[in-house]
Formats: sequence, C-alpha cells, structure tokens
Amino acid sequence: MPFRGAMIGLAIAAAVSSGGVYQAQTAQWPPSVQRVSEASPPLSPEAAMKTFYMPPGYHLELVASEPLVQDPIFMDWDFQGRLWVIEMPAFIPDLGPKHDRDPVCDIVILEDTNNDGKMDKRTVFADKLILPRTIKIIDRGVLVAEPPNLWLMRDTNGDLKADTKELLTDTFGDRAASVEHNANSLFWAMDNWMYTSEHTKYYRLKNGKLEVAPTLPRGQWGATQDDVGHIFRNTNSQALNVDLISTRYYLRNPNLARTRGMYESLVDETRDLNVTWPVRPNRGVNRGYQTGQLRPDGTLATYTAVGSPTVYRGDRLPRDLYGNVFLAEPSGNLVSRVILNDDGPTLRAKRAYERAEFLTSTDERFRPVWLSAAPDGTLYVVDMYRGIIQYIDLVTKYLNDWIVKHDLQQGIHYGRIYRVVHDTTRRDRPPALGTASLATLVATLSHPNGWWRDSAQQLLVQRHDLSVVPSLRQLANTAPLPRTRIQALWTLDGLDAIDPATVISALDNPSRDVRVSALRISERWLGDQNSPVVAAVLKRAADTDPAVRRQFAATLGELKAGPQKEDAIATLLVQHGDDPITVDAALSGIQGSEPLMLDKVLQAAGQVQSAPLDGAIPMLAAAIARSNNESAIQRLFATVMEESRAAWQRSAVLRGVEIATDATGGGGRGGRGAAALNADTGPGGRGAPEGDRAYPLPGGDQNSAVFFGANPPPAPTTIKMTHEPDLVGFAARDKTDLAARVTRVLARVEWPGKPGAARAAAALTTQEQQRFDNGRMVYAANCLGCHQDDGRGLPGLAPPLAGSANVLAPAGVTARIVLNGKEGAIGLMPPIGGTMSDDEVAAVLTYIRREWGNSASPVDAATAQAIRAINATRTRPWTDDELARVGDGAVR
Repeated sequence: MPFRGAMIGLAIAAAVSSGGVYQAQTAQWPPSVQRVSEASPPLSPEAAMKTFYMPPGYHLELVASEPLVQDPIFMDWDFQGRLWVIEMPAFIPDLGPKHDRDPVCDIVILEDTNNDGKMDKRTVFADKLILPRTIKIIDRGVLVAEPPNLWLMRDTNGDLKADTKELLTDTFGDRAASVEHNANSLFWAMDNWMYTSEHTKYYRLKNGKLEVAPTLPRGQWGATQDDVGHIFRNTNSQALNVDLISTRYYLRNPNLARTRGMYESLVDETRDLNVTWPVRPNRGVNRGYQTGQLRPDGTLATYTAVGSPTVYRGDRLPRDLYGNVFLAEPSGNLVSRVILNDDGPTLRAKRAYERAEFLTSTDERFRPVWLSAAPDGTLYVVDMYRGIIQYIDLVTKYLNDWIVKHDLQQGIHYGRIYRVVHDTTRRDRPPALGTASLATLVATLSHPNGWWRDSAQQLLVQRHDLSVVPSLRQLANTAPLPRTRIQALWTLDGLDAIDPATVISALDNPSRDVRVSALRISERWLGDQNSPVVAAVLKRAADTDPAVRRQFAATLGELKAGPQKEDAIATLLVQHGDDPITVDAALSGIQGSEPLMLDKVLQAAGQVQSAPLDGAIPMLAAAIARSNNESAIQRLFATVMEESRAAWQRSAVLRGVEIATDATGGGGRGGRGAAALNADTGPGGRGAPEGDRAYPLPGGDQNSAVFFGANPPPAPTTIKMTHEPDLVGFAARDKTDLAARVTRVLARVEWPGKPGAARAAAALTTQEQQRFDNGRMVYAANCLGCHQDDGRGLPGLAPPLAGSANVLAPAGVTARIVLNGKEGAIGLMPPIGGTMSDDEVAAVLTYIRREWGNSASPVDAATAQAIRAINATRTRPWTDDELARVGDGAVR
C-alpha cells in the first residue's frame, strides 16, 4: 500500500501543525440544517474542524491526525496515559475486489511527549493483523481480539513493541464473519468480568488465567457502564439498552418465555431517543431510498449505525455531563448525548437537546466510530474519516450509486482523534498508575474520574496482593460516597478477599446501589444454609426499593433448593408479579421447579384476582409449557379444565400456554376480547399508558416491547405429547370462551395419530446433515447478529426466522432473499449471499429451514447456483409482492 507507506514517512509534526484547537460553530444554537455541496472531497484537519457544531462553550481539540494515525476504529488507554489505537486500513479501501482479510492492520501507541495535549510520537506495537476488533490493556500485557483468536501480547524489553504472543482462545468470533457483525468489546466492568458484544462469551482474569463464561449475544459495537455497574450496549438502529439484571442469571433457565431486565430498551413508547438531528443532508446512507429513513430535507431521521455507547464519568467537563451517555453515529456525522434518570422504579433516558445533537458536522466524511472517556477527564472522539462507512457486503445499489457519483471511494487512509473540551476545562495530569504503590491504588478508588477508579480496581485485582485488604474493607464500610463503597466491594470480591461481615453490613447500607452489589456478591455463600449471609439476604425480602427487589429475585436463584427458597420466591411472585423484571429474574432460578411454584402461587392466590397474580401465573405456565416435561404439561392442562377452580386462574394458566405456543388468537387476557387487550394496563406497562398491550398479538406487534422489552419471546413452542391430551375432549364439551382458546392451543400440540397433522419432515441424509452443520457456522458468521442465535430476530431491525413464511416457502424464495436481499416494513435484508459460494448459500439455507422447529426442505448447491444464474442481472432487493409471485411460480 504505497500511499499509506508514504504518509507514514511524512514528518510527524505535520499531524499537529497550526495548533490544533478550533472553536466549533456556535453562533446559532440549536443549528439549522446547513446548505452544503453534494461534493465531499477530503478536508484537512484544520478545515474539517471548522465544520463542527456544538453547544455553546464546547469545542474540539485535535489530538492526532494522519499520518500519525490512519483508519482508526478503536482506542484504549494504558495505565500511564498512553493512547492505543487499532488501525484498520483493510476496511473497504475501494469498491473493487475485497482485500479485507489481508494482514495489513496495526495496533499503534500514540504519546504526547511534551504534555501539550497533542500526540507527537507513534510506535507500532503489533502489525500484520487481520481485522482486529478490540484490545484491552492489562497490567503486564495487552489482550488483542483478532477473530477468531484472542491473544495475550507482551512487550518484555520496554520498547513498546510486542515481542511475545500467546493464544488464549480461538473462539473469539469468526474470521469469516462480516466485520460489522463479529465479536468485539473486552469491557472490564465493575464485577471484574470483561463484557463483549456480538459474542456468546464473557472473560475474566483470575490468578493470571483467563476464565470464560457463556452469555447471550447482545449489542453490536462496544459496551460501557455507569457508577453502579449497569452495562449499556446498543445496535445500529436502537439507541440504548441496559442490563438492569446481569445476563448470566437468564442462562439458568432455558424455559423462560421472556427475559425482561436483561438488555432492557431505554427507548420509550415515543421512540424519541432514536431520532437524529444532523446539520447536513445524509443521503449517502444504505437505506436512504426507504420512506422514513430520511426527512424531506435529506437529513437522517433515525439512527442507522449508532454504536460505541460511552457513559461519561470524568471530572473536567461541566458537571451536568456526568453520568450521561454519548453515542457515535457515523452515518449521520454526529455524536449524541443522552441523559439518564433513575426515578426509582427503573432507569429512563431522554435526549439532551431538542432538535439538536451534542456534536455534528457538515463534512460527509466525518465518521465518529468510537468514543472514550479519558484519564485527563475529558471525552475523546475517534473519527475514521472516510467516504465509505458501510461494509461492502451490505452496500445497497442505492448507496453504491451514491458513492460512485460523489467519488466517496477516493481519499482513504485518513483518521483523526479529537478531544471534547469546554471553556472551563483544565485537563488532568497524565496518570502513572502502572508504577503506583498499592496504597496509592487503594486511594485512587476515591478519585472523581471514573477512568482512574476503574484502572485502580483492575490493577489491584490483577496484582492480587492481599496486604491491601484491610484498607479496602475500611473503604467498603466507611467511604462517604456509595460509588466508592461499591468499587471497594467489587475489588475485594475480585481478590477473593470479601468477607461475610463486610457483605452483611453492605446489605443494610442506606444506599440501594450498595445493597444491590452486596446481594450479587453474597451469592458465593448461598449454597451454605448455615452461613449468616443467608439470613441477611433473606431480610431483603422486605426491601421496598424496586432495584433491590429485582436483584433479590435473581439472587434467590442461587439459594440451595428447599422450602426456604421456594417460599421466598413464591412470596415475591404473589406480591410483585406485576413487575415483569422481578418475575423473570425470579423464574430464572427455578428451572425444574416451575410446577411446584405454580401450585404455591395458585394456592396463595385463593379466589382473589390481582395484577401481580395476573402477571406471575401466565409466565410460570409458559415456562412449564416450554419445558418438554409431559407430566408437568398434563398437570397444566388439568388446571385449565378444573371447573371448581376460579375462572380467572384457569384463564391465566391458559394464557401462559398461549404465550409459549403463540396461540393467542387475538383474544384478550381472560377471554375478554381484543378491545379489552388493547386497553390493558397490566404487566409490563411503564406507568400503564393507555393503549399499551401487556402481551403480544399474533403476527408481531410493535407494542409487544411494552411487555417483552428488547427481548421478544423465543420461537413458539410446539408441544409434543405421547398421547392425545384430555384438552381435546374439554374443547368439545366446554361452553365457555375457554373452548375457542383451547382449540387454538391444540393446533400447537402434537401427538401420535392426531387427525390432520402435517407429516413430519423427512430426516436429513448424512450429506444434508453435514450441510446443516456447515450452515450453522455460516449463520453464526453472517446472520446471528441481527436474527439472533434463537432465530427470533431483533425488534425493528430483523424479523424472526423461526416459523417465518419466507423461510418455510419454496427454496427459490428463500434463496432469492439471501442472494439479492429483501426490503420490507422492518427494513433492509442485505444481499449477503452475493459474496458467498453456492455451497455456503445452500448450507445456510438448509440450516435456517431446519432449525428452531422449522421443517422445510434442505437446499443443495445446484439450487443456489440456478437461482443465482436466473437473477444474475438483478441489482435491487426483492419486495414482498415479488416474492409472493415467486412462490406462485410467476417470477423466475
């Protein structure tokens, strides 16, 4: 790459000439949409900085630019305050043949040797990498994620260049996966686990070894945390999601029909949080041709590439920014600011400005792809600075034409890093934590800047010197700020030096956030019923704070099985079943005991109906219906048929089976009709606004997020039984409105000899099974990020594949979608098959047509080849109407 090499050879001083400090355009605030030329040639850093708009008092400082840094996608800080950057020149250098797997990517270290705020020294730590995704600086090395490999690289002689390289795992993502949908993030959180996005594993360093834990893949690019350890992530069109309850709890029970509290959407019913306000038209976006993606003035209406959520926890910008979340949107050439508010029941989020953003630019090549809260107390913005930002496999014909027309493929290997400052900002000194004493590190847990606190915790945990334990216990028990106590508690936990007395004291702390952390940490003792920690935990049953109650529900699942645990969970469900997060957290810890718990709740209920019972009973029943435990399911059916039981109880139990089997039929809860359902203000409603539905309607309901949050229900369950259930006779003789609902449920129940039952799909041959297995890998590399590992998709982004009519259609229909893409109400399915071989297309089609209960025919390579040839000249995605005609044989 001679161009890039020539730039590296330029004098470093050129990158920071002319001072590098420019005042943003603030004469008009909020700014209106600016008139700009459609031509977008590359601008010098000096010229580019004149295109920015920020709120009054804020401006940017240029920290580094080409040739000092090029094609930056990610940055991290070491404990001495040096800036580490991943450079990805392989990302779409042009519109020609792909070279993205060429080993040309670097990890570089940038230093400010004279402390003037501008980087002036560049060192290549590691080179010749293939699409590295993230790095994490640790005490004596660097974790480098280069899918599928996670490396530990070390500099052993102090020259800042890697000279050892140890493979820790080869399961970090997939080399063949799209660069936009591959494992990323190694975010070291408060609980000492490193959280990922687009990946099924978390990691932890324990006694110098890497521990691995399974998780559910959530988020797309980056992760962050607040002062109490909530994890925030997002996807390209969804502004912000939060884990109010840790993901690991929900892995305990695969029968859950819902997982509220995990990856909880902070986009409310108005969806204002997803709205964007650029200052220039953004017609060069992948879905710009779709109605609603752009406003009449050409500006981006909602997020389409948002990522890198970053909670600002620094101390050198105005105080009102502390705890806010900043979001990077490269397609809209902007950075958003979101204000979080914890009103007691839950976190809420709102845009910081009306019809404006925190940082916008009129330069189409301004591409903020990463944000970082810095040790100097400010916020840094990584600008990849380029015309093409959409991965080539996903570029639509519309966007391709725009790129070519406006020469956006020209001018590459630029890159800028900026510092956000305010007129009042005085940057902090560079840190020297890497060489700090243990006593200094303990004292740093009280630092006003979250970067310093987090770094001190990480170093203390990694060094594992137990001489600091007394000081940490004192902090945990007496520190004036709850955030310091929380950080001290988790540091002790990371050292395995946490003691019962400290946890018991924290469980009674006035701060609910301290109590929540104490509950999580207490779980190491809950297997011992004689531990005094157990009694202290159970006292939290009377805690009136919703956040504590929800964590208490999750923590109870770690108690040893027995009456103590069962009674506590049953009491929670009876009293707080109208809170879906409490319900799902509680049910996550009782796999196999759902029938017993349902009996307890029904017995406690008696004849009195209540909102908590209406919320808890259906979810218990749904978990039983999903369990494949025939005897338990028969007991469930018996409860529905029990005429001596209160009608509302029978209806609530049946409702759970309807949820599990997607047999709602549009009826209201309790058989009260659709009108009653539409006006329902039951479980899941935030403040019970008018019109919110507590349960999803068949065929997908936009309001289902009210009940299910960001995690819609798993694929519908088909209940398989060894003989005809007694429900058949009940449906025939019952005269109430239950009969019609039972009939719909029975359509999702299978048993030998069932009249009119569809024939089971033929077993796959050995060759077809191999194709299916290969398809699983192709799916994981290309499709999992949107359609998820369980095939249920993501609301507003990707429809479910489980039970999908398009997936179950004739093979030619499904093949066309994969090869040419599809546009519809939810959005654009890109033509991902265009870069796959016929064997890969056949494999992934076979997989999705036979996974998650789907029973369509497998697909061979000859079919994929034929469909590809028939549509070789097609340049646009298919529509639903066209695919319907394909299914009828009208379109070839």
